Amino acid sequence: MTFDHYTIHLLQDTESEAFFNLIDNNRPRLEDFFAGTVSKTLTLDATKQYCVEIQKRIKDISYLPYMITDTETNTFVGLVDVKNIDLNVPKAELGFFIDDHYEGKGIVTQATSLVINHIIQKHKFIKLLCRAGNRNKGSIAVILKNGFELEGTIRKDYRTTKGEIVDLNYYGRVFLY
Repeated sequence: MTFDHYTIHLLQDTESEAFFNLIDNNRPRLEDFFAGTVSKTLTLDATKQYCVEIQKRIKDISYLPYMITDTETNTFVGLVDVKNIDLNVPKAELGFFIDDHYEGKGIVTQATSLVINHIIQKHKFIKLLCRAGNRNKGSIAVILKNGFELEGTIRKDYRTTKGEIVDLNYYGRVFLY
């Protein structure tokens, strides 16, 4: 998948250093809402091991991390991940982030749209879900621009790494075939 000068592809185990650099450069911004990824990528060696684990999850379709690459610099600039996959329904949750140097340019919005179209076509999901803290205006904008609707707010639903318990907005999008 491509747009402008960006490509989107599933993370490969050979890309652990680029993945580590993306996370490490954005660690303070990510630690609260990408806590699992941040905790498993504290060092390059830990990231290499995590990337091996991710490859197993990709094969069994339990986690699909799509990397956004700037083709002009050949660096990872963001991630759209598909998680909490339930092929029985079929449904999944989307998460995403963009490097702070690329924020506000519409890149993650467009990348998310391409990933949605790809996974709907490939996996026939009928429901996608996004969660966002009600103070995360950037993520909420990406979610709404991609056709999701607010389904509700779950109060005191998530503990950040700083220990704060916050409300989460749940957004859904249904696909009919």
